[in-house]
Amino acid sequence: MKNFESVERKLVESGKADAIRQIADSADGQRLAEKLDAKKVEQAAKSGDAEALRGILLEVLSTGEGKRLAEQLQKAMKE
Repeated sequence: MKNFESVERKLVESGKADAIRQIADSADGQRLAEKLDAKKVEQAAKSGDAEALRGILLEVLSTGEGKRLAEQLQKAMKE
């Protein structure tokens, strides 16, 4: 959990947290959030099940919304 807190702190300090929030709040982000099983994601994250998280990520990236969001995130992280 400390790793997530550290990453969050770095994103806030760099100003990238707002860009990520905007991407998540976008129409694509909202559509994708509706498709995800939040409990499944939370359970995999809490248990550290990397294989389950990988599967969820691959499922997300196989959608048009997921691909667009990944591109937007990649661009935001480079800026």
